[in-house]
Amino acid sequence: MKLLHIDSSILGDNSASRQLSSQVTKAWQAAEPSAVVTYRDLAADAISHFSSTTLIAAGTTAELRNAAQQHEAELSATTLAEFIAADAIVVAAPMYNFTVPTQLKAWIDRIAVAGQTFRYTEAGPEGLCGGKKVVIVSTAGGIHAGQASGVAHEDYLKLVFGFLGITDIEVVRAEGLAYGEEVRNNAMSAAQAKISEQLFAAA
Repeated sequence: MKLLHIDSSILGDNSASRQLSSQVTKAWQAAEPSAVVTYRDLAADAISHFSSTTLIAAGTTAELRNAAQQHEAELSATTLAEFIAADAIVVAAPMYNFTVPTQLKAWIDRIAVAGQTFRYTEAGPEGLCGGKKVVIVSTAGGIHAGQASGVAHEDYLKLVFGFLGITDIEVVRAEGLAYGEEVRNNAMSAAQAKISEQLFAAA
């Protein structure tokens, strides 16, 4: 089994999403010792945002690309290959200004590729990544799940992965992290309990 672990918080060791995503990955490895983990830290090693250079690189043959275009093409290919090869993905997604970090959006733009991870048909769009499992580690300073303020965060990620054909999606959530020490501790404890007691209970 191949597991892709994605972190996107800019807070380093102070990040709640990093702490929880690490625990998810470790629990997964404990449940499946043969799992091979690929790790991407989108804050420390940011993927450049989708641009005209990205599109031009994709439409230019390798021998005609300049250095910038070659870099973009290789970045897109590597990122996409990691995603396609993964049987499961752990995505750490803190909320920044009611949505996901721009670093995570840049990664999404590299994996949502027509003809590779989805396609359009006469019947509408069809996801090509069925069979994968995704665990979204969702963290926020406020309370947003199930509210309009959370639509561009958790709901957006569920929409994206669903569009790619992934239906097995779990959410590990810790919110209200800025509401004081007691609320934060309770939220983190609840998220950790889900990881240890529910997420891999059947493994």
